[in-house]
Amino acid sequence: MPGASGRVLVVDDNKVIRQLIRVNLELEGFEVVTAADGAECLEVVHQVQPDVVTLDVVMPRLDGLRTAARLRADARTRELPVAIVSACTQYEVDAGVGLGVDAFLSKPFEPAELVGVVRMLAERAARQGGTDPAPRAERAG
Repeated sequence: MPGASGRVLVVDDNKVIRQLIRVNLELEGFEVVTAADGAECLEVVHQVQPDVVTLDVVMPRLDGLRTAARLRADARTRELPVAIVSACTQYEVDAGVGLGVDAFLSKPFEPAELVGVVRMLAERAARQGGTDPAPRAERAG
């Protein structure tokens, strides 16, 4: 895995939230790349080759749920661990589970919870060689 703990693609339209997530993950040894919305995520995901993607739901151009759907529809990113980091309404959770989202973290979140969720997904992906035939959604927060 690249870096000490892995590479994370953080996708959120709020620059402050992107930076907050970036700093907390970098302090724990993760390499972090950011994108401002789902469209940018899809533009860079194949170059970045992250071990985990975190997605906000409400974003311009392409929201997090539609981004997750496109990641799952692409054979190159179908098994890529995805965590929704958002307000996590019941609709978002239900829709995300249906799309194969791996984890949910409610905003506002505790930094330790964020790191724990990302580390769990990165370690699970590494153990499984990047494949997970039946993603299990886990909810934190």
